[in-house]
Amino acid sequence: MAESILIFTGDEELSDHLARLCAAVGAEAEVVRGTMPPRDRWQHAPLVLLGDDRALARPEPEGWPGGRPGVVLVGRDLDDHTVWERGLTLGAEQVVHLPGDEPWLTDRLAEVADPGRPALTVGVLGGRGGAGASTLACALAVTAARQGTRTTLLDCDPLGGGLDVLLGGEGAPGPRWPALVSASGRLPGRALDESLPRAHGVRLLSWDRADVTPLPGEAMRSVLAAARRGGGLVVLDLPRTTDDAAHVALTHLDLGLLVVPGELRALLAARRVVATAGARVRDLRVVARPPVSRGLTADELGELLGLPLAGELPDEPGLTAAADRGEPPGSYPRGVLARFCEELLSRAAIDAEVAA
Repeated sequence: MAESILIFTGDEELSDHLARLCAAVGAEAEVVRGTMPPRDRWQHAPLVLLGDDRALARPEPEGWPGGRPGVVLVGRDLDDHTVWERGLTLGAEQVVHLPGDEPWLTDRLAEVADPGRPALTVGVLGGRGGAGASTLACALAVTAARQGTRTTLLDCDPLGGGLDVLLGGEGAPGPRWPALVSASGRLPGRALDESLPRAHGVRLLSWDRADVTPLPGEAMRSVLAAARRGGGLVVLDLPRTTDDAAHVALTHLDLGLLVVPGELRALLAARRVVATAGARVRDLRVVARPPVSRGLTADELGELLGLPLAGELPDEPGLTAAADRGEPPGSYPRGVLARFCEELLSRAAIDAEVAA
């Protein structure tokens, strides 16, 4: 069990306020109002919130347990300019004034409440309409979840009809995007994780069948950050248009996959997508689909688009019939689609480890 945040202040009003901020992000907190916290608590707490009243009463250096990282000096008097000097003397990581700096402090507390490496974040786009991006996004999520990876699937296309239908989870309880369009700031990852609908082991945030609600970029930023903090894998099914929300999503991807059928019209459409989205994705690769008749090869698609090739997406017979039975893409472990996803995710994980 993680150590609790240490709140060290004799100001009861300040300590109560800081404790409420901790509780709001799901972080445990311990308040010490004496002259000195126990040495082991001072040294091992993941974060120390030090009231400026205690910094004012600071004894000689030898009377303190010693310097440590992760100390935030909290003041409430904006006219007290000496608090910055005290923070420097203490070696504090940050000096904050409430209430003005409360958003920053809330974010810092949430980092402690939700520790861990961010999730590998993969976005899937179609080079043209009907390219199979949603199919690949679902198959990646289902495959990862079957392997025991914590997996979240975000349906970022409000005009796509809802990935919950493709996953057979339209009846699963939990919020859809319209319930989160007002989200802003730091969302507790644990609370989001526990509330999202589940289908085939995948945490899913999709759209409902009501009128389309514009999704602000800030809502996408907050939800995506909360999902990433949980670790594992986050898959995004992205629209071909780049509104504010899509722009935010693209800039946070570890890997972008552009699904392009091997035909001239799809190539021309994909070039437009690359022109708008390519500059925002740090690593954008082509997933080629074989053409219905003679057309462009996978290597030719990658070369003509100026992008590396992630692989050639195989056609799996019976996907439509399986979906009608409530079996989403990638649910057949021995199918060619599931095997393709396994190999792609394995390579992506290796690349992420190297990049880290």
